[in-house]
Amino acid sequence: MTMLIEVDIAKTLRSAARSFELRARFASASERIVIYGASGAGKSQLLKAVAGLMTPDSGRIVLAGEPLFDSARRLNVTPQRRRVAYLFQDYALFPHLNVRQNIGFGLRRGWFNPAAGVDHEAIRYWLHAFELDAVALQLPHQLSGGQRQRVALARALVADPRALLLDEPFAALDPALRARMRGELDALQRRLRIPMIIITHDPDDVSAFGDHVLRMDAGGIAAAADVELVADGKN
Repeated sequence: MTMLIEVDIAKTLRSAARSFELRARFASASERIVIYGASGAGKSQLLKAVAGLMTPDSGRIVLAGEPLFDSARRLNVTPQRRRVAYLFQDYALFPHLNVRQNIGFGLRRGWFNPAAGVDHEAIRYWLHAFELDAVALQLPHQLSGGQRQRVALARALVADPRALLLDEPFAALDPALRARMRGELDALQRRLRIPMIIITHDPDDVSAFGDHVLRMDAGGIAAAADVELVADGKN
């Protein structure tokens, strides 16, 4: 499954007396895209635009040949219909729902919480795939950092999305766990062949996932980045 994504968007973001200009343009046919840049470069806003969580002022977004946003045509596909999974930096698990419910929420079209013992073939599959069976009835605060990330990934993948968007996916983990979870995500992506876009400021993420690396600065895609130079802190 090869992703062909085209992004050409503009958005002015205002907060009090400050404003930020997002002017992002790129295209890629890679299954593993890393958008690299410092905090405040506009990476999260770009990812939210692709997911449909932020509406650009103008431009277009096309995924696998399907327009998701096109201001000229007044087209703005809803987040649910885009079928892209968004993994937030803090995982955004529902604290009052157990592991099984959190994963099951990814299958629901409304905002009603799944029952505590919700059961579905896809839920059982991801509980087993991520070795979460033993903690299926536990709440997020009872889990380790790695387990919380696995639950968030399972919730993102349970609805069979056509692309996975990850916002600084390892930033909340300690260094040792970070390295292990990079390996797990790398193996998962290669097994499922699910296209993904990762935004990060960590050179190690670039080294692990950077088939196509783009550097973002001051709201724009500055240039394609060289993986080895990023890893050496020179790009």
